[in-house]
This record gives sequence, C-alpha cells and structure tokens, in this order.
Amino acid sequence: MVYLEIKNLQTYFTQRTGSVFSPAKHVVKAVDGVSLSLEKGEILGLVGESGCGKSTLSRSIMQLIPATGGSIILDGEDLSALSPNQVRKRRLDFQMVFQDPYASLNPRMTIFSTLAEAVRQRRPELKGGQLSDRLEQLMSTVGLDARVMKKYPHEFSGGQRQRIAIARALAPEPKLVIADEPVSALDVSIQSQILNLITSLQKDLGLTMIFISHDLGVVHYIADRIAVMYQGKIVESGPAEKSSMRHKPNTPRGC
Repeated sequence: MVYLEIKNLQTYFTQRTGSVFSPAKHVVKAVDGVSLSLEKGEILGLVGESGCGKSTLSRSIMQLIPATGGSIILDGEDLSALSPNQVRKRRLDFQMVFQDPYASLNPRMTIFSTLAEAVRQRRPELKGGQLSDRLEQLMSTVGLDARVMKKYPHEFSGGQRQRIAIARALAPEPKLVIADEPVSALDVSIQSQILNLITSLQKDLGLTMIFISHDLGVVHYIADRIAVMYQGKIVESGPAEKSSMRHKPNTPRGC
C-alpha cells in the first residue's frame, strides 16, 4: 500500500545576478520533476553528492520549503493543498531527524522539556506521572537512561544528542520519518550504533522512512530501495542489494 507519493515535484529558487544597473535573474532548479513513492513500512534510501537537491527535497516533503509545482500525497491527502495551520496539525504524522543534532535541539531547554513539548502535540492530556512514564519509555527506546532528562543538550556527546533527536522525532508518534544525513557528523563507531538503532526502530514501530545520505554503503546497509539523485532529478532507482553485511550491524559498509 502506497503511503507517500511524490508526483513531478519542483522546487525552484530565483537568484539575482548582474549589477545594480543591469540586474538579471537566474533560476536554480534544486528539485526538478521528482516522482517517488513509498509503501508502508518501507525504507527508501536517497543518495547523491552534496548539492544535488536531497535536503531541499526532504524539506519540501516536510512543507518547510514551499514547492514550485507538483504534489506530495501522504496517505491519500495532498499536503501541497493544505493551509499552514492544517499542515502543522498534519505534521504530527511525519517528522524529521536532521544532520546536526545540536543545532536541531534548543540549548535552553532540558531534554525533559524538549520531549514533553513534542509528546503533548499528540497527547495534550498527558500530565504528571503519565507524562513522565511516556518520556522514560522514549528514552529507553533510543537506548538512553531516563535519569539524564534534566540535563541540557551541551552535556551530551554527539551520538547521545542524535539519539535524543530521534526520540523527539518519535514523540508525536509519526508514521513517516525523514532522516537527513543523520550519521554523517558522527564518529565511525557511533555511526554503526545509530544505524542499528534506526533499523530496529523501523522494524519495531513499523515506520515508513526516507534515509538520506551521500554514502552509498550506508544506504545499501539500511534501505529496502535506493534512489539516486543528481542535479535535482532522480536518475536511477531500484531495490537495494541485501548482502551478508545486512546481518552484521556492527560493521556496516561505508562507515
């Protein structure tokens, strides 16, 4: 069953060039006619070199950047046709994990406050002990001790912060998660731990995922299907090769 369908998506940016006396405009086609579909419970690996449009595509799907044309249909509903308020409510069903976990976490909020804010978006009725139990469950799910929730982001390592960012993405109980280069800023040993975590979460929670990376080895390790992006277009797509590495989570290829 198709859960996410992207049809002829275009995201263009206009740049001003020339001089003050002779202005000109140049159109940058960051995403140029992309069509993709994801079935429920599938991991799509999106790979491509830096600047090919991967992050712009992910932010367009998330409705963080307005698309110039095309449509993004999530579970039968065209997100492009929704108002900003409707998108905000609908976004509970699709969340994002960013490349830099420190930049994506509010440095002035404790981990408890960060996760509590995200949980209340879906379950505003949770308070007191019930809320604490839910947050402890989230921390356990990503492999962290709940006793550290009173700390701030700067008190954690890069790998721990990425686990917290994943917990925050899971807090509203989404069905689709977009992971934009989630391991590229981490040490090699930590990369494999986060990849193993993402794989187990996808399996346990039945998540549909788009995993973005410039590393084909990492994408081969985690994805069911792979799409290759180049200069704003999808130039190749197909099933990922399932090698023996798929069963050795401590030694993923490309890490």
